[in-house]
Amino acid sequence: MRVATGLSVLVLGAGGIGHAIVSSLEGGIGRVDPFKDMKNRPEGGNGTNLLLVGTDGRDTITKAEKQKYKLGGAPCHCTDTIMLVHLSADRQRASVVSLPRDSYAEMPAHTDRTTGKRHESHPVKLNAAYAEGGPTLTVQTVENMTKVKIDHYLEVDFTSFMKTVDAVGGVKICTARPMKDSYTGLDLTAGTHELDGGQALQYVRSRHVDVAADLGRMERQQKFMAALIKQATGSGVLLNPVKFQQVSASVLSSVRADKGFGTEQMLALGKAMKGFGPASSEFASVPIGNPSFPVKGIGSTVQWDAKKAEKLFQALREDKPLAPAAPKPAAGAEKAPATLVDVAPKEVGVQVYNGTPKAGLGRTVDEALRATGFATTEAPLNGEVRELKRTLVEYDPRWDRSVKTLATALPGSELKAVEGQGPQMKVTVGSDFTKVQRVKAESRDTGEFSPVTGDEVVCP
Repeated sequence: MRVATGLSVLVLGAGGIGHAIVSSLEGGIGRVDPFKDMKNRPEGGNGTNLLLVGTDGRDTITKAEKQKYKLGGAPCHCTDTIMLVHLSADRQRASVVSLPRDSYAEMPAHTDRTTGKRHESHPVKLNAAYAEGGPTLTVQTVENMTKVKIDHYLEVDFTSFMKTVDAVGGVKICTARPMKDSYTGLDLTAGTHELDGGQALQYVRSRHVDVAADLGRMERQQKFMAALIKQATGSGVLLNPVKFQQVSASVLSSVRADKGFGTEQMLALGKAMKGFGPASSEFASVPIGNPSFPVKGIGSTVQWDAKKAEKLFQALREDKPLAPAAPKPAAGAEKAPATLVDVAPKEVGVQVYNGTPKAGLGRTVDEALRATGFATTEAPLNGEVRELKRTLVEYDPRWDRSVKTLATALPGSELKAVEGQGPQMKVTVGSDFTKVQRVKAESRDTGEFSPVTGDEVVCP
């Protein structure tokens, strides 16, 4: 989950900083050789592929930080999070694919780096590859599973994550509902929050805030990465050489990378990605076939959907975008930002009534609600009262979460609970109606890859 730090290394290189400054920063990067003695690797494609891993290393975390952010316990020396990042050949797009840490994997034959014992190929959870064979075995396992050739390797831990967030001045996160996790200490109210390094670490580590567990946490990690990119590219850090050097030196001092990721590579990527921003990034997760696949001696693992996963990784190999191209807005038209809601509007059924003498108002409201995603009947009716001053929303109290979504879309409306009304909401439009506020669900829609672009998940 600290891999946002790794991507920020690339983002922070986008300010046109000179060769001397970047060269001075290179010396602070820890070096590993994850490609040593590797054979039978996949063929390379267009673009650049980076494997970003977040380990649970906490050697340099202070005692006070461990207590405050609940970072106690012994590290497992494994990867908490693994992400595959593809930078397109034209450097206009970064595709980030989350690989669940509990993914069912076939470990290649190898020598255990701790015991020195030789192991034949055997089934494991993906995050165990690092514990048994470090960066090399992790790269080998991911390449075997994805058939995507890894060009560079970046590794970060708790310390580097916290340093990155604090160095860029914190990151803004929005949530539609309260988030609380006693395991990490996360405690956020619904709304917008400016998170410092420790709070951000709680946010990306939390997996007990909803039933989605690790899969929900992956979505939050991706959302955080998009927010970090927005902060890094919009805070002025990239345009100030002194600030850039201070921030980068702090970040890179606790990052490990392959030996081939040096000054020239950082400069080339930085120059190419100068106009990079949240809309330039897209995020997806490996399609899941069985989220609780039992394996003897290992326990419950996450089994990928083989056909869909192959299609996703083929898109990376062929340098194709994962998210569909966004439709271009009409000339002069600006899309209003959408407010986050807990229940998706598509799950809320609505019957619209016109409570005023104004002809066609019911149709206008029905179409506006449908445009933002509500399941309207598309057949508005005239209300019994035709002189209603304030828009009225009637709902069954059993659907109290759904009505909050509708009330957000109709700000200022009156809510009235009606026992036994059923799941369909009844909206009677009053003379106070001015507009329908766009809303969107915090959890993304299900789909083949469920891809989103960074500008879709950052705070409006």
